[in-house]
Amino acid sequence: MKTKSGFTILELIIVALFASLLFILFFIQKSNLDAFDRDEQRKTAINAMYYALEESFFKNHGYYPSEISEENITVIDPALWTDPSGFNLGDPMSSYSYEPANCDTNNHCKQYILKATLEKEDAYIKQSRNKND
Repeated sequence: MKTKSGFTILELIIVALFASLLFILFFIQKSNLDAFDRDEQRKTAINAMYYALEESFFKNHGYYPSEISEENITVIDPALWTDPSGFNLGDPMSSYSYEPANCDTNNHCKQYILKATLEKEDAYIKQSRNKND
């Protein structure tokens, strides 16, 4: 009786299914890691804006602006104004938002909230440190 060497169709199907499962798991995990990386980029940008507002703008002016942008907050990297999706702060589609509060007629504000909408966590929020009355 002759024996044939090689793999049976059943063995090949099992190996192909196993390889497909590993391939799918790899891309699911890669997608999760990419989302976590984008969330970290958002947190970094919000922290940079926060410290620029507190340590630069507020210390020099004694109030917070009614709007922020790279024109009035010049101490941070301009690339940080754009979220990982490519939208700038102030754009309705941006994952970043700046909400001034207690503003007077000169647009001098006493408080603000900076927020980033994250993919894998709750929103990342920074509030004004100085609570002027």
